[in-house]
Amino acid sequence: MSDRHDRHDRHIVVVGGGIAGLAAAHALQQRDHPARVTLIEAADRLGGKLLSTPFVGIDAVDEGPDAFLARLPWATQLAKEVGLELQLTSPASGSASVWWHGLQPIPDGLLLGMPTDVLKLARTRLLSWPAKARAALEPLIPRSDLSGDSIGAFVRSRFGHQVHERLVDPLIGSIYAADTDHFSLTAVPQIADLAMNNRSILLAGRHRQPTPDGPVFYAPQRGMGSFVEATANGLRDRGADLRTGVTVQSLVADGSGWRVDGVYADAVVLACPAAHAAALIADERLGAVPYADVAMVTIAVPLGSWPQGLTGRSGYLVPKPVQRLVTAVSFGSQKWVHWQTPESVILRISLGRDGLPVLHLHDDDLLAAALDEVGGHLGLTLQPTATRISRWNRAFPQYRPNHHLVVKQIESSLPAGIALAGASYHGIGIPACIRSGTAAADALTQWLADATD
Repeated sequence: MSDRHDRHDRHIVVVGGGIAGLAAAHALQQRDHPARVTLIEAADRLGGKLLSTPFVGIDAVDEGPDAFLARLPWATQLAKEVGLELQLTSPASGSASVWWHGLQPIPDGLLLGMPTDVLKLARTRLLSWPAKARAALEPLIPRSDLSGDSIGAFVRSRFGHQVHERLVDPLIGSIYAADTDHFSLTAVPQIADLAMNNRSILLAGRHRQPTPDGPVFYAPQRGMGSFVEATANGLRDRGADLRTGVTVQSLVADGSGWRVDGVYADAVVLACPAAHAAALIADERLGAVPYADVAMVTIAVPLGSWPQGLTGRSGYLVPKPVQRLVTAVSFGSQKWVHWQTPESVILRISLGRDGLPVLHLHDDDLLAAALDEVGGHLGLTLQPTATRISRWNRAFPQYRPNHHLVVKQIESSLPAGIALAGASYHGIGIPACIRSGTAAADALTQWLADATD
């Protein structure tokens, strides 16, 4: 008997159980004619980089991302759809700094580090007065050539070296684990939209719509792992087959459909890292996408030893000229009320980025570097009562200049019935991954409908 199905019993396989794959599976089950979904994940758990585990008596402290952008709709909407709306909370403290020979508050009036108000920029001690004067000249600079598609080149051309080095690169670099001189401008939509549609960033900034009221970030109170759990439970309740600990080895065309390790599928979402997708569809261009490794060192330090002057701060970034291994530090229990304890302050310390490998180091070396560098930054001798080290191999795909054009070429040559989803292709960050998974589901649903009609 044939294992092919009519339009009311379509079978779609999703390869990859990170948040992009989960979002794709969720979207497939929400359509007018829901597909039968099988999701296959190589790791022994779902969620990819979303992982929350107990720490110092708190049930769920994130080992990977601890929040998502609230003003981008895709993550917020999915959270509502899987029943987490009432569990969403926002950071208690938003006062962040840059460590430049001491903690310097990040000035107001920035867009991902780019100035939009020279008067506010004038007050910062992060920049020299000549650098502030150079930034103020930005409206007089001719329109920048964007063909090189480099964030670093664009920002230097508009605002000069120091704005890039001490503001833009630390902010964007911490989000993407990137060296922004080698990172695609187009991959950061907020900057790309301003750059493409305006000659002057400063002049455009004056006419920006006011920032809407409301939180900048959201997180479930039980950690980002609860986002994964709620989404997966919803999928199972609607009949999805979720498999972990299984690495897909083969993807072979079978008539109008596909065989995924011998199992027939009408269509397939590849929501796996680019290297795995490259092997399955034999496209070397996908295999060329580079990645950055990072480590997250989480520590608890006695509340009594924490300086009063650091109370109310959410953390700080470290610019590349003064980096060793630490790139950013989050004062987690000052940022999140549900991480607070009477005894401890929780810090999450990020190490490594593109061009700064760290995973070859032993755990003891990573911990020692974190304590030494952060202690030096803060003028403290850190004596943690608890520590945890999380290693994230190939955590961040690196979007080299014109990455979007390469992905567009690859997608235009994909066989019918195959869609790509996830951070390797369409954007880093939880909302971007959810949008990518949803878009892949929509594209395949439409393709199957057109093929049936």
